[in-house]
Amino acid sequence: MMELDKFADEWGPEKIVHVYDPSTRMKGILVIDNTALGPGKGGIRMTPTVSVEEVFRLARIMTWKCALAELPFGGAKSGIIADPKRITKEEKLGLVRAFALALKPLSPSQYVAAPDINTGEEEMAVYALANGSLNSCTGKPFSMCVRPGVKCGIPHEYGSTAYGVLNAIIVASKHVGLDLKGTRVAIDGFGNVGSSLARFLAGHGVRIVAVSDSKGCIYNPNGLDYEKLMKAKAEKGSVINYEHGQVLSHEEIFELPAEILVPASIPDVINDRNVDRIQAKIVVEAANIPAKYEMEKILHEKGILVVPDIVANAGGVISSYAEYIGENPDKMLEMVSDKISKNTQLILAESAKAKLPPRDIALRIAQERVKKAMEKRETIKRSFSAD
Repeated sequence: MMELDKFADEWGPEKIVHVYDPSTRMKGILVIDNTALGPGKGGIRMTPTVSVEEVFRLARIMTWKCALAELPFGGAKSGIIADPKRITKEEKLGLVRAFALALKPLSPSQYVAAPDINTGEEEMAVYALANGSLNSCTGKPFSMCVRPGVKCGIPHEYGSTAYGVLNAIIVASKHVGLDLKGTRVAIDGFGNVGSSLARFLAGHGVRIVAVSDSKGCIYNPNGLDYEKLMKAKAEKGSVINYEHGQVLSHEEIFELPAEILVPASIPDVINDRNVDRIQAKIVVEAANIPAKYEMEKILHEKGILVVPDIVANAGGVISSYAEYIGENPDKMLEMVSDKISKNTQLILAESAKAKLPPRDIALRIAQERVKKAMEKRETIKRSFSAD
């Protein structure tokens, strides 16, 4: 109860669940924040430092993200406390299998899982098979679609989250009168989202001047070549091995001259140490919770436009919904583009009109939708009680 007391407010969380499996020593956390709109939706991250607070913050983000995208999902998130670098592949999959079995009473009825940091298609296949229901998670391999009518995976190669971020960037650029061709972009993080976004941006003539990963940052004011970045990452383990550029520390990417900054890595990378040094005109949050609200407010007061995570990176959960209802990849990308573009336009226009940070507007809209669903649920409960 102490944990619930720490986070509890009018929205949730409905459940904080700890699970443990003695045979594999799997330690897991699940936070189901709010299910007024549907079962809680959120990925499984596997890191040695994942905590209840981190999982709760991410679950709350999912509550608002699903509401903004007008999806029949609530907010949830989960974590397995482990370091994938220190265990074998078999041990990693064993932890996911144990986690799936432990959550079977809640998934998929109240929780639908998905990939997140250090989990992907293979882990989702293991989760679904251990759970016994293909509806227990999304992000499964396309090969799990074995017959017509079966809900199956949409391969991560389509880059749905990054595609949504691209659409948010296009809308935000038009909003401030910025021509994307030749515009300088810095991308913090070169995982699935960051690398896919670099590919999409390169196709739009954007000049990617800096990219970072856990080893550091590579910077070239004349631009970085996407294919060569991918080769450096694949063959030598890090973007800092890109041949034509200046190697900087990871932190320095936030201070570089670029019109657009895209945090696409871990939480809280924009913080009180670097917020005053950001030179970008636009910050588009491809990662979840890359900055606390106080940091976003500082950027807003400096005249920097921030497109918050609950708007910009909703492509992943929209893709999950497309998979959940059995849509094909083409339809999925259409849904991502339509929803992200529409919501970004709405929120930026309302933000400019009200002179408030975009997150304030996005939260107001999301909260109105969740509150309406909660009130409807309470009305139904009362009617059953009366009977």
